[in-house]
Amino acid sequence: MVSDPNLPLVRRLEAVGFRAWPASNVVYDGSWQVRLTGGHPGKRLNCIVPLDPSDSRDIAIRIEKAGKRFEAHGRPLLVRQTPLSPKPLIDFLAADGWESFEEVVTMTADLASMTFPDTLDHLPTQDVGRYVDADIAVHGSDPTLKPALAEIITGIKPPSGLFVIEDAAEGPLAAALCVQDNDLAGILSLAVRADRRRQGLGVEILSSALRWARMRGARTAWLQVVADNAEALALYRKMGFAEAYRYVYWRKAAA
Repeated sequence: MVSDPNLPLVRRLEAVGFRAWPASNVVYDGSWQVRLTGGHPGKRLNCIVPLDPSDSRDIAIRIEKAGKRFEAHGRPLLVRQTPLSPKPLIDFLAADGWESFEEVVTMTADLASMTFPDTLDHLPTQDVGRYVDADIAVHGSDPTLKPALAEIITGIKPPSGLFVIEDAAEGPLAAALCVQDNDLAGILSLAVRADRRRQGLGVEILSSALRWARMRGARTAWLQVVADNAEALALYRKMGFAEAYRYVYWRKAAA
């Protein structure tokens, strides 16, 4: 774990992350961003994200207010703790019976100096429906989420590359979303179908996305991966990614 993360870098990556995976409803309570998305249950789309370590006033009142907003949307109240979260807020959550779960590693890589392995190069598709179908298939996600996922993808403002590896007989094998925000390129939602892993498809689709971003002028790549996904972490480190910071989610513990 990075013991002393670069806070300006954290702020920048958080900002591009919000643009790369936009929630449908965003309000601010001071510097706390309250993100809600009625059609999709994803945690990144439905959480409180504090963005200033010094903003710790009226914690109990603000948590209660946010809780009512989440309840109105039918979502559980989650807090996403990054290095920008105020310590008094985290102390409050721990004392109030909340629990932390799902640690996520944010990683970056220098695109300018990256050497890509000799794999097939895939061009991005412009067909959002095709990409969404592939993403749902390789993740094994609920097909009823297709309209919500399509809405999220079409709501991304920066240029984005939708990458799919398919087989004529087997259908989608891998999918990845690359969002280029000026000199930063974010890899979102990369996945390989469970029965086709460890066959080089992850490297192949990641290389295609990063090549595309570098050709468009991106100089730094970033991505996020759950901390216990050893296989993915090994792949990303092999490709030149290194840890920048981590975050965790907090939820009220069950009675």
